[in-house]
Amino acid sequence: MEASFFERPILNSPYAPPARHWELDAEGQPTTRILDTRRRSDLITPVPKPKLKKAAKGKKQDQFTFEDKAGLSSAEQEYNPTPIINEIRGYVEAWRNLPNPSQWKVTPETARLLQHWRQHDFQDVRPFFCQIEAVETAIWLAEVAPHFPARTAKFTQHLKAANAQANPELMRIALKLATGAGKTTVMAMLIAWQVVNAVRHPDSKRFSRGFLIVAPGITIRDRLRVLMPNDPDSYYKGREIVPADMLPAIDKAKIVITNYHAFKPRERLDIAKGTRNALEGWREEKLQTIETEGQMLARVMPELMAMKNIVVLNDEAHHCYRERVADPEEQDLKPEEKEEAKQNKEAARLWISGIEAVKRKLGIANVYDLSATPFFLRGSGYAEGTLFPWTMSDFSLMDAIECGIVKLPRVPVSSNVNDETMPVFRNLWEHIGKLMPKKGRVAGQAPDPQKLPVYLIAALQALYGHYRETYELWAEKGITVPPVFILVCSNTAVSEMLYRFIAGYDQTDSNGDTSFIPGALELFRNHDEFGNRLPRPNTILVDSAQLESGEALDKDFRALAADEIERFRQDMVDRSGDIRAGETIDDATLLREVMNTVGKAGRLGEQVRCVVSVSMLTEGWDANTVTHILGVRAFGTQLLCEQVVGRALRRQSYGLNDDGLFNVEYADVLGIPFDFTAKPVPSKPTPPKQTVRVQAVRPDRDTLEIIFPRVEGYRVELPEERLEATFTPDHVLELTPELVGPTRSRNQGIIGEAADFDLDHLDEVRESTVLFHLTRHLLYRTYREPNEAPKLHLFGQMKRIARQWLDGGYLKCSGGSKPGQLLYLELAEMAANRIKDAITLGLVGEQAPKAILDPYNPGGSTRFVNFTTSKDVWKTRHDRCHVSHVVLDSDWEAELARVVEEHPRVLSYVKNQALGFEVPYLLGSQPRRYRPDFIVRIDDGREDPLNLVIEIKGYRGEDAKEKANTMRAFWVPGVNNLRSFGRWGFAEFTAVYEIEAGFAKLLDGLMQREPALG
Repeated sequence: MEASFFERPILNSPYAPPARHWELDAEGQPTTRILDTRRRSDLITPVPKPKLKKAAKGKKQDQFTFEDKAGLSSAEQEYNPTPIINEIRGYVEAWRNLPNPSQWKVTPETARLLQHWRQHDFQDVRPFFCQIEAVETAIWLAEVAPHFPARTAKFTQHLKAANAQANPELMRIALKLATGAGKTTVMAMLIAWQVVNAVRHPDSKRFSRGFLIVAPGITIRDRLRVLMPNDPDSYYKGREIVPADMLPAIDKAKIVITNYHAFKPRERLDIAKGTRNALEGWREEKLQTIETEGQMLARVMPELMAMKNIVVLNDEAHHCYRERVADPEEQDLKPEEKEEAKQNKEAARLWISGIEAVKRKLGIANVYDLSATPFFLRGSGYAEGTLFPWTMSDFSLMDAIECGIVKLPRVPVSSNVNDETMPVFRNLWEHIGKLMPKKGRVAGQAPDPQKLPVYLIAALQALYGHYRETYELWAEKGITVPPVFILVCSNTAVSEMLYRFIAGYDQTDSNGDTSFIPGALELFRNHDEFGNRLPRPNTILVDSAQLESGEALDKDFRALAADEIERFRQDMVDRSGDIRAGETIDDATLLREVMNTVGKAGRLGEQVRCVVSVSMLTEGWDANTVTHILGVRAFGTQLLCEQVVGRALRRQSYGLNDDGLFNVEYADVLGIPFDFTAKPVPSKPTPPKQTVRVQAVRPDRDTLEIIFPRVEGYRVELPEERLEATFTPDHVLELTPELVGPTRSRNQGIIGEAADFDLDHLDEVRESTVLFHLTRHLLYRTYREPNEAPKLHLFGQMKRIARQWLDGGYLKCSGGSKPGQLLYLELAEMAANRIKDAITLGLVGEQAPKAILDPYNPGGSTRFVNFTTSKDVWKTRHDRCHVSHVVLDSDWEAELARVVEEHPRVLSYVKNQALGFEVPYLLGSQPRRYRPDFIVRIDDGREDPLNLVIEIKGYRGEDAKEKANTMRAFWVPGVNNLRSFGRWGFAEFTAVYEIEAGFAKLLDGLMQREPALG
């Protein structure tokens, strides 16, 4: 029996045919079928995960057309063509193994081409087996299958049915080849097969000399020039796609290459709005100035207008489909997901409408779809992420990885911080998404690059540390171009933050003072150590969607990239010696040239090390020097994951080693939840929960009402003389992997070597640097009022207190974290807040802080509580709580409710649920709102009762310390200083089984002293 996939050697030959897979038949006898185990989609082929579907009420599952274990197919729509793909593969394998070409049932020209592709001694890279197999499938369907109608009619029927459901005007055949498997070569082979036969059999209707090649953007359109017979780099001659004696026939092909945007009808006349209104009003009819279908086609493909039954080749064809009736579950999508779905639908509609117009006007023989991911996209009306049912050949990413045709992607498999079973760096957006800016700017202000979430900085630093090792290794080997690190971002605001953080930027503070902030990652900086811009940027910012459409750049992006554009213009002048060289190219074309030449020696983009992409880098981007990817966006499906990971998978070298195999190459990926074995998983319906009305019981319990202040901030006056800090255990800041992100992470592919990521390079940060940075932060951010100069006269005292905090052991690093991480803004803010709390705590009794109340709503009350909940509840005693129920988030809260209701000194209490009681505090640089658990009014023997704020905490992380410090140092003394809301205190309980004893002990202590802090 053959070894399983995971037991086989690391790489198979890219030129070898698939292995035979032995199985036991129904009688227990060994049998074989023509099926490569690498292609067993039900075992290892990654299937993108579609959006979970709710079961339709009262509707039963219809009979499946083919086997579909995922339960997605029905009589109306077939979603699993894998069984028929494997069956066709078996027929093609048997046909391929026929020894005599006279048995192949193809034309002599086709037989000659097949022999050439299989047996010719190519001077350069010979066609891979997967490329030949894809073309063989198309040839077998067109030339061989019609000779055996009894056995092959089901394939024709399947294709017709699949196209009738989704493309009623077209006959499409999809060939799936993984990224890096060479789809352009397959297109050249398809064109050669068609053209040679059409020239030598002019009366045959099976072949054509006319081809329309449609690409998703300008980049791919330009790269596909190699399919033109007269191109200097033509594949037909340069890669020996056809024998030399057939080249004259190739010259007779008529080929048009365009991007689908060209199908959009344009204005034929440029008429001013006023003139148009005047003419339409006078003529009482609409002026038809938009192109008709015929005029649009004459503009896009004039060379083909005299031809009939042309062949269409769709590159990256997953963007081309006719959407069905809107999916009702699309209403459940998030706003950004709805926008993505809308864009998908608009692009797909324009693309397929253009091809349908060609069909109506000229006629189309066949449409060949080529894509690494021929799956339905979000917004198509079909099950998202499922394979086009007209797919007839499948060479998956898993196949390409095992054969060594592409780089081996390594993803996080373990770290010292995991989210359930998945490492944090595997799905980074889940942990940082809510902290990242939304699309666009707020009030015209650019987001602060220093306010990146610590988990994102940890991922950047971890991946950068490994990149630096790779960079140095390449330099030692004499490789003239650097490895490339790419970041794929969700929107312009995120990409701008990362670009500035990485490359460096000028910062203007609230006082109008400008200072230069160097890039955080040394190898990616666009400035030298003195802040001068480098002549060639190491990091570039690109917007793939804008560059690929061919339209003018958005003004905001143009402004952001202005410096980058100008430096590349100057680079063109320096390279060419022509002072006017940069004036002959527009901004979008210049940036596109830079992006498309990344990693290419002697070109504009040769020295680019880091690419920050606003959108997903375009399909067809053929940079082969990408070694590291960081995803900083949401990844809803495995389809998107595979597309983004594919940007790093093109090999650098196709040279064979002594064993006739490719040497393994790696691409390290963080932030992309790519799953090698993902499958569709339908959702299961859940019954709704019962709800309970929670409300203030009025007027029966109005005597139990609790009134509380609504605090918006705090004001602290520093003394003019000597500053002192009172440090307590709560002023300890412990840097742990849970707080700063994983400090040890391992990346591994499905096979091959693993790579370890750590932060050891941060050991280079000196202690004096940390001290200076922390002191500077206290002066310039923590204790600096808006529009005021920093209190530089306090520098010496602040430095003394900061050193006291550092030397006193109040900074603890564990789990591989480093003191140098205090240079991150958020962690520096946390450290500064600890020091500020200690200083403020030392001022209590002398210059206590004052609470600043909401000027429009300074107080709140339990009388306004009224809501419903499906959570568990505790029904309150009529003489203890103004509100009918306590909503329970844990058993601990139920225990506290029981304890306070039974204690005789408790006057009233309330759970802080929908009460509006919040405490403002800072977690790092982020303003937050803290909602304590309970307010309990206590008779402690004084004239007025004590309002005790109670928090229940099992695990006290750094966030809990910030809340407790804020309550003790700012909120409680600040509110007590107002003297208008009574007396307040604060207490924490951290052990559920000691709440009763702890509460009694707390009240006994309150009877003996004045609770300044609780």
